[in-house]
Amino acid sequence: MKAAWITAHGGNEVVMVGEHAQPIRERGEVLVRLRAATLNRVDLYMRDSGAGITHRLPQILGLDGAGTVETVDNDETRLTPGQQVVVHPGITCGRCEFCLRGERVLCSHMSLLGEHRDGTFAQYVSVPARNVFPMPAGLSFAEAAALGVNHLTAWRMLFSKARLKAWETVLVFGIGGGVSLAALQLAKRVGARVLVTSRDRQKLMRASKLGADHTIDGSTQDIAKAVMAATDGRGVDVVIENVGAAVWSSAMKSLVRGGRLVTCGATTGDQPPADLRRIFIRQLQIFGSTHGELGEFQDLCGFVEQTGLKPVIDREYPLDQVHDALDRLESGAQFGKVVLRID
Repeated sequence: MKAAWITAHGGNEVVMVGEHAQPIRERGEVLVRLRAATLNRVDLYMRDSGAGITHRLPQILGLDGAGTVETVDNDETRLTPGQQVVVHPGITCGRCEFCLRGERVLCSHMSLLGEHRDGTFAQYVSVPARNVFPMPAGLSFAEAAALGVNHLTAWRMLFSKARLKAWETVLVFGIGGGVSLAALQLAKRVGARVLVTSRDRQKLMRASKLGADHTIDGSTQDIAKAVMAATDGRGVDVVIENVGAAVWSSAMKSLVRGGRLVTCGATTGDQPPADLRRIFIRQLQIFGSTHGELGEFQDLCGFVEQTGLKPVIDREYPLDQVHDALDRLESGAQFGKVVLRID
């Protein structure tokens, strides 16, 4: 099969494209013929160093993907050959204390596609049947592939952690990135008011067209003051944040008393000032969140089909042009998901 993999760590020179051994399907697994995969920041991280992530080389990159079922066990009742499907990239042990109490997302032995095992930048991937879900109707393979990381992460942040209500107001940092755009789309679909920030005017204009109720230019405006002005001095109920140290103070100051902040990233640093006095006096709640449960993914897929939500796609590249796709993601210029077409 054709695939894209890393042979070492560095720049694009370590990313190879060519023929690779096809995965062997084990009992209980589904062999999926992939048609699209999307890029995530971790693909750049794995290429650059992969530090702190147990992995082996060579390693096929890619966390999320969508395609068709190639082969399954004869007694599989939910999935059939030829069916269009989307993949959940987290393979759990099923035996640790977290799996046993129904919190697989906390599995102490989780292996992620593209990180701990071969991923989706390939024509085929084999994963446990529980990790394969029918593709929501109305989506292209590229749009469906985008659900497995960014939209699932945003779904858990908004609804499982922050427990967002339709009448509440949300502040989303860094609009244009995958998780941030997903949070905007999902929050608007349930009726919430959404404020977004970016240092890029074009991204703010595009976010407005997607339904953002208010935009804040982080390059020219004091974010917390702008939030207070937009909310009549009240603040927002929920902050969705994946930037880290550079915006942490603004995020904290933007919350109403008793507000909730959910973070899933730290691209500008992971050691912001704690601001403990503000936390306990205003009784703020801070949640960390990463990825999502199988059940949450099932709920997300159903929600997407029922509401007609379509993930935002920035650009599509053939698998042979994976270097260009990685460069596009690394530039930070993207608005939505960068996609690999796997033909």
